Amino acid sequence: MLNLDDLSRLKGYRFPRTVIGYAVWAYHRFALSLRDVEDLLAERGVAVSYETIRVWVAKFGTQFAAKIRRDRPWPADKWHLDEVVLKINGTKHWLWRAIDAKGDVLDILVQSCRDTAAAKQFMRKLFKRWGLPRVMVTDKLGSYAAAKAKLAPGVEHRRHKGINNAAEASHRHTRRREKVMGGFKSPRQAQRFLSAHDQTDAIFRPRRHRLSARSYHHARQDAFDLWADYTTELSA
Repeated sequence: MLNLDDLSRLKGYRFPRTVIGYAVWAYHRFALSLRDVEDLLAERGVAVSYETIRVWVAKFGTQFAAKIRRDRPWPADKWHLDEVVLKINGTKHWLWRAIDAKGDVLDILVQSCRDTAAAKQFMRKLFKRWGLPRVMVTDKLGSYAAAKAKLAPGVEHRRHKGINNAAEASHRHTRRREKVMGGFKSPRQAQRFLSAHDQTDAIFRPRRHRLSARSYHHARQDAFDLWADYTTELSA
């Protein structure tokens, strides 16, 4: 995956695309700090500071995420929506996340509240990208029902905390990374990081318990091939 002989460089960057792509992949695929990624690259003969890696992750992570969304199959028609609190610089924010019935993250949005206006903003973002689902599953937060009544009155809405476990479980990776990073520094940073992180998870964390060993190995190789293709498409 890491090819130091690759002469394809981005304008204004000292290292080839393959090195940048590897750094962004390692940071989002595993629960690593920027200094951990710096050490991984150093072991492979690449001397680069963690601050440079920070710039790569911020700039190119969004490009990878956009390419993954572009090529993803259409989601299932049953969606699970959930929100979880994020403490950012001592202030409470809310992370809204939607997944489909297959467990793939459709989108996220970091907002300062969880009222009807916030729910409507999140739903508009979802509907603009993916259209309307057949069924929406949420907890009993009233903001979901009020927003859905305005934006998608014909969509079936199931409100029950016990049947929304899939969406709640999707927050686990966020909590793990939040701990490694020592918390998010700003809502913008959280939005940018989690948008890329969730999309990377979508291709590198197939539902292994549903796959045979052979199918899993094929899925993993397909993910590596996709990442290599996306690396060649990076633009400065």
